[in-house]
Amino acid sequence: MRIYTVHGPRLASADARAVGDRVVLVRDGFHVWAFVFGGFWLLYHRLWWALLGYVVLVAGIGALLGGLRVSGSIDFCVMLLLALLIGLEASSLRRWRLSRGKWRQLDIVAGADEQEAERRFFERWFAGQSAAEDPMAVERGAPPPPRPVSRPPDIVGLFPQPGGSA
Repeated sequence: MRIYTVHGPRLASADARAVGDRVVLVRDGFHVWAFVFGGFWLLYHRLWWALLGYVVLVAGIGALLGGLRVSGSIDFCVMLLLALLIGLEASSLRRWRLSRGKWRQLDIVAGADEQEAERRFFERWFAGQSAAEDPMAVERGAPPPPRPVSRPPDIVGLFPQPGGSA
């Protein structure tokens, strides 16, 4: 089973059901195509800021390793580690872009593929399982309710009576 996060645009609570055709599912896990074609994958998914950072990082690392005159195998290993990082963090980069674009995370679903995960999300969405509210929101405005104060409990048990024999 694969895990997907479901993202939708921020709308007023009255329009919460209208978001159905605008949801985006982002698969969690390692992305092989981002590993193999890092810059092109970022370009394809329109991750402009991440692409700019990737290009600057690759150019900086290339210049640093060229200035240090390291061997080609070390250069290859460093670039391989950078590609591995892009493959591992590809989902996080897409989520970051969506959160910057005023989208919110609606749910987390699991499915064998994207269609099954989308079907499961909409089954829960239309069943009314807290899709109108943000599932990650926590009410932090008020202090916790006070506990009721009661008088001390009566002593129950076999205790000696005052003035009696022990």
